Amino acid sequence: MGEIVRASERGTLLGNRGILHNAQQEVIRPYQVKRWIICVLQFKGRQRQVMSPNQYTELFFLDEATALAAGHRPCFECQRERAQAFQAAWQEAFNLPKLPSVTEMDNQLHQERLTGERLLKDKRKRLFTAVLAELPDGVFVQIEKRPCLWWQKRVYPWTMAGYLTPIQYALPATVQVLTPFSTVGVIKHGYKPVVDLL
Repeated sequence: MGEIVRASERGTLLGNRGILHNAQQEVIRPYQVKRWIICVLQFKGRQRQVMSPNQYTELFFLDEATALAAGHRPCFECQRERAQAFQAAWQEAFNLPKLPSVTEMDNQLHQERLTGERLLKDKRKRLFTAVLAELPDGVFVQIEKRPCLWWQKRVYPWTMAGYLTPIQYALPATVQVLTPFSTVGVIKHGYKPVVDLL
């Protein structure tokens, strides 16, 4: 839903959107840069102390579908093949004559992530309305004010610890979508999010 929260649960992927914390390890901004990326937890033996002073704030996600819904995209350094697949699907989704640049994708995603209020406490997740049955697998929607994964024609309520049993009651025809509009287009055109669904 756009909030950054502390949790004891462990993520499977790392997120980066710049330095968000102060010297007391308090989150003071929702982002610093427009480049919101998804990274793997292990890469070339690098070691980090979480929330080190003057270094980017480590965010953790349950899985790639969760990170994409938050407005991130794959990193071109540690996930080059995934990033290139995302970029190619973006080109196809928007019928572009050439591959979009990282900056072009980041600028577009940035417009689709959060509402325009300036203060941290006023920032809200930007949503859009869509027909549920027309959405691709791996997109997040809002059902009864909770985030849910749409997967194989089922809606799985999301928690930080994992997904719950699919909703059994009648689903609405239209829903509010949490995954950014452009990312939904990328998924529709062949990009398959990794989902931690047991």
